[in-house]
Amino acid sequence: MSRSTDWAPSLWLETFDELLYEDNELDYGDQWTLNFNYSQTDTVTKEERKKGWKVYCHCAYGNFQCTSCSKTWPSARVVVLFRYRLRGGRGTVIMRPFGQTCRRCRDDEFDLPGFSKKEVEHALQRLLAKIRKNCYGEEDDDDDGGSSACSTKVWTKPHEKSLCEACIMGICCQDDD
Repeated sequence: MSRSTDWAPSLWLETFDELLYEDNELDYGDQWTLNFNYSQTDTVTKEERKKGWKVYCHCAYGNFQCTSCSKTWPSARVVVLFRYRLRGGRGTVIMRPFGQTCRRCRDDEFDLPGFSKKEVEHALQRLLAKIRKNCYGEEDDDDDGGSSACSTKVWTKPHEKSLCEACIMGICCQDDD
């Protein structure tokens, strides 16, 4: 398994396009795009809801590297937030990965995670299942009944809430256990 610690938006964009256009995961003829917004939250206002926006929060396995001291660490509690909507034949997904700060430096700098291709595919397949369910009315056969997407538990050291950007914002998947 790849242990990339670099945040790679291109990996997400390429995998999104592969799933959509090569694997036909959303075979409805609509155009979908994936964008990034590093300040979005999981709150959807009434106005945004009226405009069709929905939120899906995914818990993934990722790897980090401190930009200050170069220490690396894995985490099975990496939150990836997706906002999505379908309007007039155009689908939009806006994604935000949440960072963690280094235990050694504790410099309040959140480093963004790196992901393996397999982890990116898993996250995007879960997202596309939510889109099929919420935008096209399909049944979500993948639905585990909960909001957590940590289906394969990979335990690393105990999750340190004070070092997790998503915990600090009150949206970490740690709370789902």
